[in-house]
Amino acid sequence: MEGVDAQAVIEEMRRKADPSVVKGMTRFGITTGSALGLSVPTIRAISKKLGRDHALAAALWKTKIHEARILAAMVDEPSKVTERQMEAWVSEFDSWDVCDGVCGTLFDKTPLAYGKAVEWSWREEEFVKRAGYALMAELAVHDKKAPDSAFEGFIPHIERGSTDPRNFVKKAVNWALRQIGKRNRRLNGIALRAAGRISKMDAPSAKWVAADAKRELSSAAVQRRLRSSS
Repeated sequence: MEGVDAQAVIEEMRRKADPSVVKGMTRFGITTGSALGLSVPTIRAISKKLGRDHALAAALWKTKIHEARILAAMVDEPSKVTERQMEAWVSEFDSWDVCDGVCGTLFDKTPLAYGKAVEWSWREEEFVKRAGYALMAELAVHDKKAPDSAFEGFIPHIERGSTDPRNFVKKAVNWALRQIGKRNRRLNGIALRAAGRISKMDAPSAKWVAADAKRELSSAAVQRRLRSSS
């Protein structure tokens, strides 16, 4: 829907805002300084009405409003996203839900996704590094046609990142390993072996990453699903 005014969208979002949602966000460790109080389903409903609009996405992002930035990722056009935009947006991530929402709604659909996943995993900024691993996880879920080799290439970076003690990083490292290990039986074995190596690292975060990943990837439910889909 071309030519939509960002301010009109923000006004609609303010009308739909619910202060109780902000309280719930706080409980989940979400930064709420600029939040209006809209649930993700509400934001998604607004995005469906708006359709795709790259210029609107840029304008929404510039407002710095929490939910407007989540909406920006939903309405943007992946084919028009540049490396410059990706770097500008990732540098402003200040909450895990914006980070994951942008990575899983927009960035993972760009041609630069695989390269940025690895590149950002080397960065020191907490949410940039998280974005690298969030991209690995989202690609493992959404890129159905990618070869196993694309995800095997992420394993050394996951092992490296597992020693980072920061909560938002280690959880994304764990998430990436689990999602890769749930793609198919072969990658499940590769991910479990990686978890075994990670468990031997002398870092509490690594031991948590390994134990949690092993628990899910070796579970009866996951193994049953992988057998039935192979």
